[in-house]
Amino acid sequence: MVTLYGDKISGNCLKTKYVADHLGIKYNWVDVSVLKGESRTEAFLMVNPWGQVPALKAEDGGTLTQSNAIMLYLAEGSPLIPKTNWDRAKMNEWLFWEQYSHETSIAVTRFHVMFQDCNIADRDQALVSKGEAALDRMEEHLQENSWFVGDWFTLADIALYAYTQFAPDAGFSLDERPAIKRWLLQTAQTLGL
Repeated sequence: MVTLYGDKISGNCLKTKYVADHLGIKYNWVDVSVLKGESRTEAFLMVNPWGQVPALKAEDGGTLTQSNAIMLYLAEGSPLIPKTNWDRAKMNEWLFWEQYSHETSIAVTRFHVMFQDCNIADRDQALVSKGEAALDRMEEHLQENSWFVGDWFTLADIALYAYTQFAPDAGFSLDERPAIKRWLLQTAQTLGL
């Protein structure tokens, strides 16, 4: 049985949990509080020397880090990964974009607001602009598509769901983004949340 290390306040950690739960993979969950500094303890640094969650410890003792790498490992051979080269590449395109253009703005802004007592009015405007642009891109795509890749639910949807669900916590409005709201609801239903 694999062990997942993570903090449930983190969308990156939730992504790994959502994949395992959706696929019915049995795992041990070890809570690692980032706010309490538990990802920097000597014990955790033996799991991940970079001091980051999530992390996965395989049955053979090997360790894997980075949320999207863990998702790909857990979902290997499942319907969450498209069968054709093109569709897999499109899924990966969204996964890379999520980590570079989406998570880095929405997640970081949410962390400042929710856990560092930053007022919405005092948010980093460069991050806010980047987050708004990311949400606009998602809205545009979802106005013409039910999911992010083809006509089915993939890892791209789980990756983007993880922090988009928390965007309002960071002061990002979804009121004028009905396609995102529809997709959030259908993703939550698909995941059984």
